[in-house]
Amino acid sequence: MAHDGFGIDGVEGVLSEAGIEATGFDVLADGINLMVAVSTPGDRYLLRRPNKLRDTDLFNDLEREYRLLKRLEATEIPAPEPVAFRGGEDPVLVTTYLKGETVPLGSGLPEGFRTPEGRRAVARDLIDVLADVHRLETEPFEDVCERQTPRTQVEHATTRLDRATAVTGREFADLRTVGDRLRETAPDERETTLVHGDFRPGNVLLDDRRGITGVIDWETAMLGDPRTELGYLLLRWRDDGDPVPSLDGIDTRYPDSEAVRDLRESNEAGLAPFTGREGSPDRSELIARYEERTGIAVENDRYYRAHAAFMLAAVWADLHRYRVEAGEDSDREPYIEYMTRVAEGIAGDGRGGRDG
Repeated sequence: MAHDGFGIDGVEGVLSEAGIEATGFDVLADGINLMVAVSTPGDRYLLRRPNKLRDTDLFNDLEREYRLLKRLEATEIPAPEPVAFRGGEDPVLVTTYLKGETVPLGSGLPEGFRTPEGRRAVARDLIDVLADVHRLETEPFEDVCERQTPRTQVEHATTRLDRATAVTGREFADLRTVGDRLRETAPDERETTLVHGDFRPGNVLLDDRRGITGVIDWETAMLGDPRTELGYLLLRWRDDGDPVPSLDGIDTRYPDSEAVRDLRESNEAGLAPFTGREGSPDRSELIARYEERTGIAVENDRYYRAHAAFMLAAVWADLHRYRVEAGEDSDREPYIEYMTRVAEGIAGDGRGGRDG
């Protein structure tokens, strides 16, 4: 079976050792990871190979991801099951292929969920699955995942901003100011749980009949404060009365940018438009459900949402750095500026949900 189109040597050997008879390959994505669907006479599998960008301190290496998925097999978390792994200079991970649709940033829900009841069900399921991850015993993951506090996450992100500045010449001064404030006001350490690291609608699979069928992309998993992950999910929610970032300056600096058109839509409808539609719970309802299912008190959700916005902007700055360093065009600058303003608005809006 030819596979030169995605350039992984020795794939047949990896698959045959796992008892997989491949009949076809379909490249699904080629970003942080190359992801290829492998067809067989019976099932489909997913083959993952990390690209260069994944070789940073932001991501676990593929072997760690494989070991994490092996430990998740003993839990009720709907994660892909690892089938085969090859290490070395060209590592490859093969997992089961989970069916369902993701909801990328700015996208609507799959058709079967576009009702008030469907939107409420998605929100409930997202919180319930996240709570299930955070309720797992941490001991099985202690030799796989690094421990990171909210403060150390900010410090690592600031280091990545330093690298981005060195390559691009952009100082990211406003974003650094937000990071300084988050570092200074980081809450005391309390609960430590398994944290997926990128839990959002774009990393869960939805099926019209079964709800959430899978949680994918565990490459940023860690042991840490579970509230940072709840804040990352809630960053996508827009409640009535939330401040809306201004696009002043961004639209004039990048007048013909497709990114600016995307940002206008985000400003109008929110990062996850379905969260502002009829039936979708507000943040306080989601926090209450999370607290009930985990027993974890969420006393300052504003801090954790600002933390999430800062971390996301820093990731986008890293992606921008990578493209510039590789001599490629990058459209990330407007997004970085916009998410910086989101972080500033949350950190300074004085609202913060129930902690007011």
